[in-house]
Amino acid sequence: MASDLYDLGDKPPLGEVPKRMHAFAVRQSRFGQPRDAWKREVLPTPTIGPDEVLIYVMASGINYNNVWAALGQPLDVIAERLKMGEPEDFHAGGSDCSGIVWATGKDVKNVKVGDEVIVHSGWWRPDDPWVLSGKDPMLAESTRTWGYQTNYGSYCQFARAQAHQCIAKPKKLTWEAAGCFLLCASTAYRMLMGWEPHTVEKGDVVLVWGATGGLGSLALEIVRAQGGRAIAVVSDKAKKKFCLEHGAVGAINRSQFDHWGVMPDTKDGKAYGNWAKGARAFGKAIWDALGERTSPRIVFEHPGEATLPTSEFVCGTGGMIVICAGTTGYNVTLDLRYHWMRQKRFQGSHLSNDQQALAVTKLVDAGKVDPCLSQTYRFDELPECHQLMLDNKHPYGNMAVLVNAPKTGLGAS
Repeated sequence: MASDLYDLGDKPPLGEVPKRMHAFAVRQSRFGQPRDAWKREVLPTPTIGPDEVLIYVMASGINYNNVWAALGQPLDVIAERLKMGEPEDFHAGGSDCSGIVWATGKDVKNVKVGDEVIVHSGWWRPDDPWVLSGKDPMLAESTRTWGYQTNYGSYCQFARAQAHQCIAKPKKLTWEAAGCFLLCASTAYRMLMGWEPHTVEKGDVVLVWGATGGLGSLALEIVRAQGGRAIAVVSDKAKKKFCLEHGAVGAINRSQFDHWGVMPDTKDGKAYGNWAKGARAFGKAIWDALGERTSPRIVFEHPGEATLPTSEFVCGTGGMIVICAGTTGYNVTLDLRYHWMRQKRFQGSHLSNDQQALAVTKLVDAGKVDPCLSQTYRFDELPECHQLMLDNKHPYGNMAVLVNAPKTGLGAS
């Protein structure tokens, strides 16, 4: 007789779907610090649509979007989904996953029950006219971030995803290494390789902000794999060794500069002059770290408000600043004279499409890009992992949590 609920790691017969499952969820009444917002609950196992799959989750990565989900800021994802008519009054998140396909919808043809997969986080409506036209689905109005803007992500014993999100798990990786990297890696890959003609080519100088984080560390790896030269920006000199090990050719300690934040009014000669002096000194630090007077062709941005004025200043003529977040704030000041006179590009970027997620997974599978797994935690440590991330005390690279995998080191062949 089938069980109604299985303990974590107590694997049911392949294809048997219990009615209930273990999951970590946030509720609106708990919005606040992640260690209090995320609670382990027993929830109904989700049903799947014709184009969807159910994944028996072995391990999951931890990403900043579910810090935001815990805080309820800058978006209440539960309220947004309730407005769209979805019934659940909780958010069971998680946007990085390794696991086993456990059930498939009637229209699914790219995977089958029993396949070992990882899941990328680009979700879109299959009937979206933009998607049906064959255009980049990441530019479709219906696109969402799986496990953040959608429910039943990788913090569940059984996750629900669209079949197109599934990619064959790299066989050489453990469950935890496979489950920790794809959101950051695919986001970084699109930023660095998705905006022609500004794609990383051999010898290109790329400035990478926040280079020891999950996103920044994967950017270092991808730049190296493409033959570029990454200059890492870090907050203390102790992080330099990590960056060099993951592909950087040099590193800059941003704490040695004090001109960060909103750029002064260009009409205030003294204040602007002091700011420009700091920006020029930072630009010289790039040259010193590189060993030649070459400015970045690509600036890999995500802090936003505090750093964009400097990124604009130091980006090379005809170069591109590409940005995927605003971790220091969303209000941006730039000296536009440097933008139009030196013909620079300012490009927004978000997640990745199927082809880009597959391309970066192939680099990982070939050993050219490391997943940058830093530390693996137990499932019940998931709230504390998000708290570490919010407090900026998390280990370098990417964190993973075991879900159904009983211990670390399993899954590699």
